[in-house]
Amino acid sequence: MSAGSGGGTFRSLRVRNYRLYAAGQVVSNSGTWAQRVAQDWLVLELSHDSGTALGITTGLQFLPVLLFGLYGGLLADRHDKRRLLLMAQAVMGVLALLLAVLDLSGVVQLWHVYALAFGLGLASVVDTPTRQAFVSEIVGPEDLPNAVSLNSATFNSARIVGPALAGVAIAAAGTGVVFLANAASYLAVLAGLAAMRTSELHPGRRALRAPGQTREGLAYVRKRPDLYVPIALVGLVGMFGLNFQITLALVAKQVFGRGAASYALLTSCLAVGSLIGALLSARRSGQPRQRRLFGAALAFGVLEVAVGLAPSYYVMAALLVPTGVAVLTFSTTANTAIQLRVDPDVRGRVMALYVLVFLGGTPLGAPVVGAFAQAYGARSSIVLGGAVTALSAVLAAAWLARRRELTLSAHVLRRHPHMHVRQLAGSTRVP
Repeated sequence: MSAGSGGGTFRSLRVRNYRLYAAGQVVSNSGTWAQRVAQDWLVLELSHDSGTALGITTGLQFLPVLLFGLYGGLLADRHDKRRLLLMAQAVMGVLALLLAVLDLSGVVQLWHVYALAFGLGLASVVDTPTRQAFVSEIVGPEDLPNAVSLNSATFNSARIVGPALAGVAIAAAGTGVVFLANAASYLAVLAGLAAMRTSELHPGRRALRAPGQTREGLAYVRKRPDLYVPIALVGLVGMFGLNFQITLALVAKQVFGRGAASYALLTSCLAVGSLIGALLSARRSGQPRQRRLFGAALAFGVLEVAVGLAPSYYVMAALLVPTGVAVLTFSTTANTAIQLRVDPDVRGRVMALYVLVFLGGTPLGAPVVGAFAQAYGARSSIVLGGAVTALSAVLAAAWLARRRELTLSAHVLRRHPHMHVRQLAGSTRVP
């Protein structure tokens, strides 16, 4: 059945294949976020509360995206995306099971966590751009903006459930049980992918094997300011702004003297805001406007600075909710705008570039943020990330305004930070 007719926040769920996909993602992502909390806690225990070790772990997990991400997008353009996802998800489940066995047997060491984080990153090289491009094949272009927003909603629902369950499980039985539960959660997404009706998918034209296809994808983006400006901004936000999540464990433990459950609550507060942002985005239709992209990035930066300066644990937890709204609005707007503007036969490569700069910048930023937190305190690294994010939003909007002969006005000290981009007479209209 087509979901194209009618509106509503949840209209993509009318598509059977998308329901199967979304249900599997909720279960699997809940396990993934639970593992992330448990992994951070295990690293702190093995490294004696080292912020640098946290940064290295996160960096290793995303380093393969930086090294091989574009090749993963090329594979997505060449091959059956559903089959690629089945293989990648199976590998990720096996890696989670291996970490569980090492932890439960009591032989786990810090280098084990490093190695398995890197292995998970290798699987993500194929999994992430393929998942991004596969959504359009499930629902078709008409419902793509709604499906992208609902993907974010399911992802962030998992961010609420997963960390909350992880906090309870770690306190009751240790981190190993969480890794074991995550390994089992991959069965849900594998079952959903296997049960899809391939006749109801909307596959695009596959790229034939030919030399220079990766360069072709880069050249495609280089000619399109409506693509490379959002991608560049996403890269800077991913490198500095989103890395503040790796220092939340240090804030909970060192600054506020809290345990794993309190750290999980901070993560869940951020996820609640992200879920709200995703549902608000799902109600919107049509091509996202660039001023929404710049405004959301600016708001995220300002709020992140406020989080870093929060005077108490509960004030920080409260501020993380609107921070989640802003960051999810930004990421969903960027993702949807890029997917709707690219041709189907290069979508995998363009989305791989998007993922490369969004997640691949993390290996560059994570050790810097972790070392900054180690040297100057966890709060300072959060403030740094927010300042860089806000400045990047202003500079990106100003550069685009100058290129297209526009006037730019930023309103930071308002209840809802935003930007206005106005066209001068005779200039080209901004999409």
